Amino acid sequence: MLTDIGAVDLTVPRDRAGTFEPQIVRKGQTRLDGFNERIIALYARGMTTRDIRAHLREIYGVEVSPDLISRVTGAVIEELAEWQARPLDRVYPVVFVDALMVKIRDGVVTNRAVYVAIGIDCEGAKQVLGLWVGPTTGESAKFWLSVLSELKGRGVADVCIVCCDGLTGLPDAIGVVWPQAVVQLCVVHLIRASLRYASRKYWAPLSKDLRAIYTAADEAAAAAALEDFAGRWEDRYPAIVRLWTNAWAEIVRLLAFHTEIRSIICTTNDRKPQRPVPPARSTPAATSPTSRPRSSTCT
Repeated sequence: MLTDIGAVDLTVPRDRAGTFEPQIVRKGQTRLDGFNERIIALYARGMTTRDIRAHLREIYGVEVSPDLISRVTGAVIEELAEWQARPLDRVYPVVFVDALMVKIRDGVVTNRAVYVAIGIDCEGAKQVLGLWVGPTTGESAKFWLSVLSELKGRGVADVCIVCCDGLTGLPDAIGVVWPQAVVQLCVVHLIRASLRYASRKYWAPLSKDLRAIYTAADEAAAAAALEDFAGRWEDRYPAIVRLWTNAWAEIVRLLAFHTEIRSIICTTNDRKPQRPVPPARSTPAATSPTSRPRSSTCT
């Protein structure tokens, strides 16, 4: 019997009538529950079949065939396909969409965009609606349109608020699929994009002044804060002022909601993993974030 701690010899009682029924280890079972999970975990970390066999031999002292590894991982892929095609709720109050750039091994290790959609249902619970590995060309609004259309085809007839980053064309793609949805840009993405134009020594005062805009009580107060920001920083960083001015229509929608709702929909950033994970083979795994300026939270 193959187990998490290695091979274990079992002596199974027998009787002439064949009435004995094992309770823990079924008749004909050769692997204890948990052993398959070990194989799947190794496979998800990008290890080849040969590497998995060597690892199991070294750690647990057991020999497994390549066919066994293929059957175990193949079962997971079938389960994953079933999960990806499952029906969804008709309405989601909030949906977060974002893409993660991860390293995926498909012959060679390449950076691929993994498109992620997370919804908050009418009961207030978060659901991962789906994961899609995009082409090697990076994140695109065209691929997002196909993703959102698939979600609608799986039953999502309407979404109240869609939170996304500032990818060009993405708000238009959302409007095509759900015309009545409110598109809210991720404030944290916008702040990070702003700080890329600035010297590091100005990050703190810039973040403080930008905070006055997206935490304003209403649109009029936010407009006044933006005007004050422009008067203080436009000469030094006109690109930052243009960035916020161009995205103004999507920013001020946040201010129509209560503070508690603002803290939920202001960013997609807390959906992203922050720990490095080895390259994936068939299951996308996240990589450590690249060096980028830290920004303040939305509240």
